[in-house]
Amino acid sequence: MTGSLWTFLAISTLVIITPGPDTLITIRSAFIGGRAAGMVTAFGVALGQLVWAVATGVGLVAVLLASEPVFNAVKWLGAAYIICLGIETLGRTLRSKAPIPHLDAHVGQRLTLGQAFRHGLISDLGNPKMAVFFASVLPQFAPQGGGMLSTLLLLGAIFAAMTLIWLVLYSLAITAVGCALQRSAVRRVLEGAMGGVLVLLGLRLAAEQR
Repeated sequence: MTGSLWTFLAISTLVIITPGPDTLITIRSAFIGGRAAGMVTAFGVALGQLVWAVATGVGLVAVLLASEPVFNAVKWLGAAYIICLGIETLGRTLRSKAPIPHLDAHVGQRLTLGQAFRHGLISDLGNPKMAVFFASVLPQFAPQGGGMLSTLLLLGAIFAAMTLIWLVLYSLAITAVGCALQRSAVRRVLEGAMGGVLVLLGLRLAAEQR
């Protein structure tokens, strides 16, 4: 059982550190709204993963994966949301002419914590690849029988906690270089690049097959 747990942790680590929509959305929140916004986005992502874990345990993910129209609807809605955030980021870049305040100055002026949390939650719930991961990986480490549901939920909670720690570290890293990012020209370039990557990531998500 210990060996199985270590295998699960190794697989989870590889999945978590691979950059994807959740990572980029968290970076965007930290970049625009500061450390608190980035951390709140990370909590939103982690909650989304807990929802996927519960859905896997009660069989909803199996229904999602079995229905191509439902799967595609989730995928396209998630992709559209990411693309919209990318376009919004690009628009913010084009409108940004004034000097940029410190990242931790006043989050509410740039991105509210509620918005940041929603971005993380919707980004994760709109990514059906998470459903595929939870449905294909978690059951391999859960015993068959009465304890399967509780084990799936525990593994899902572990995965979500690992993701939360990783994304919080990302947020801290982004805000740690706040001095360099205060220069408007540098910030506009980075923010514009981030918006473009978000749009491309959303388009790739929409085009991906299961």
